[in-house]
Amino acid sequence: MSKVASVPGVMSGKPVVVGTRILAETILSYLRADVPAERIFADYPSLPDDGVEAIRRWAEVTYRPDWKSKT
Repeated sequence: MSKVASVPGVMSGKPVVVGTRILAETILSYLRADVPAERIFADYPSLPDDGVEAIRRWAEVTYRPDWKSKT
């Protein structure tokens, strides 16, 4: 199961999908814009299969249920 975490020394410690250098906030901006998962995976082929779901879970904890409306 993929996770999002701040990893010292990776992307200046900003939250990433663990094992990648993909910023959670970058993928979150796609989700907020209602971009389909297929497009996200096409743009970020190194994103794990469950990476989008990991970011959704992280957003729920970080921004609460209204994560989609945050800017």
